[in-house]
Amino acid sequence: MSRIPTPATIADSPEAARPLLEAVEASLGSVPNLFRLVANSPITLEGMLGMNGALSKGSLNAATRERIALAIANYNGCSYCNSAHTYLAKNVAKLDEAEIASNRSGRSTDAKADAAVQFALKIAEERGRVTEGDIATVRLAGFSDAEIVEIVGHVGYNILTNYLNEVFDTEIDFPVVEAARAA
Repeated sequence: MSRIPTPATIADSPEAARPLLEAVEASLGSVPNLFRLVANSPITLEGMLGMNGALSKGSLNAATRERIALAIANYNGCSYCNSAHTYLAKNVAKLDEAEIASNRSGRSTDAKADAAVQFALKIAEERGRVTEGDIATVRLAGFSDAEIVEIVGHVGYNILTNYLNEVFDTEIDFPVVEAARAA
């Protein structure tokens, strides 16, 4: 049970959040608990959806975005996001079990994606205080400056969703995959 009410339906949500939730439903076919819970603050929901929408138009492909989401969710110990992104990684990004397990540990079986995932995890671990060498490594793997900025954006977005779910103990509405917690 979440620590604050999760509106049961779009109609039960604050009026200002309803059009946003209707857009989520049109896009996904349903409205996951995270979005309905965040609808308690329509402005936060608007910001969260806006950032996600903008980042989805970037240069990073869906598989790399899911890899980063899995690494950050597991690092932060967010079982909701680990569950949601495992589902998305399998069913949307078409990643296999070995790749998903690798992503959860902050790695990838794909060399280029591995650089992005390791960099993303380093950002979270070091709270943004990465080195010139860290940036050089991700650049050498073939990522442009714009893509490196996008990686940082995805880390920030995923930290936001992880924290929302952890603070409010959002009820998981995906097949449950428990996350490990960073030491």
